[in-house]
Amino acid sequence: MAEILVLVDHADGVVRKPALELLTLARRLGEPAAVILGAGPATATIAARTAEYGAAKVYTADAAEFTDQLVVPKVDALTQIARTTNAAAVLVTSSGEGKEIAARVALRLDSGVITDAVDLEAGQSGPVATQSVFAASFQVKSAITHGTPVITVKPNSTTPEPAPAAGTVESVEVAFTGNAATVTARTPRVSSGRPELTEAAIVVSGGRGVGAADGFGVVEDLADALGAAVGASRAAVDAGWYPHTNQVGQTGKQVSPQLYIAAGISGAIQHRAGMQTSKTIVAVNKDPEAPIFELVDYGVVGDLFTVLPQLTTEVKTRKG
Repeated sequence: MAEILVLVDHADGVVRKPALELLTLARRLGEPAAVILGAGPATATIAARTAEYGAAKVYTADAAEFTDQLVVPKVDALTQIARTTNAAAVLVTSSGEGKEIAARVALRLDSGVITDAVDLEAGQSGPVATQSVFAASFQVKSAITHGTPVITVKPNSTTPEPAPAAGTVESVEVAFTGNAATVTARTPRVSSGRPELTEAAIVVSGGRGVGAADGFGVVEDLADALGAAVGASRAAVDAGWYPHTNQVGQTGKQVSPQLYIAAGISGAIQHRAGMQTSKTIVAVNKDPEAPIFELVDYGVVGDLFTVLPQLTTEVKTRKG
């Protein structure tokens, strides 16, 4: 069975959930093989975790380049492994870095690339990817007809399912090409204690309707009650009410959670492009004519400063 390479996204010695999703999807296409780069002392732990989710083989490489330089060392390693193993496909998490890695690897392999897939299935001549296009107004199926398919998959596209496999580890010596941007300094990000926005199962977002930076308090309270991430519309971010890193939309982050709650967001196409593939969408808005109501599964016409605190209280009550 042909190998399906999965680039494992990890942080602080822990495998991130989207990587486990990729391993689950890879089992539909062939034999999953994990690629773990720059994990240092945590390599063995991460390798064992990927084996729990179906990795028959685990390719590892560790060098200073993976932490001291951006993108290119990972491209060097993934390209080399794909060529050596004659992989049937390469799967990468659909993040900013992931899409850059995928594009560069596809170019070096003289093959095609598909980004932001929301599902994968086996086709007659290779993987078939489902994508949401035109601001998620349509779904299309795409396949790469030349070379080794390189595909990025959106987080929360599937539920990770354990399937223990051998997880045979093979260390790889990478020939680095150089010419990469070098990291000169790092500033640790202050943790909010909330899930990563693009990986969260639940996202609560605030928009222009919150009125000011202080207005996000009710959004954060509900998010914390639900164990959710906090998002923001472009209007709220441009107004300086919330950090750009939390922006959901075409020019921000694209999310696809199980539940998306939009509070005080009108539903402009720019925002819809970033969240329309969410499984269940709830909107709270004072304007009954707001475009967001054309999209939602459940809509509440009302003042978010009245509705959200009531919902927060109810959630806390039911959780006990």
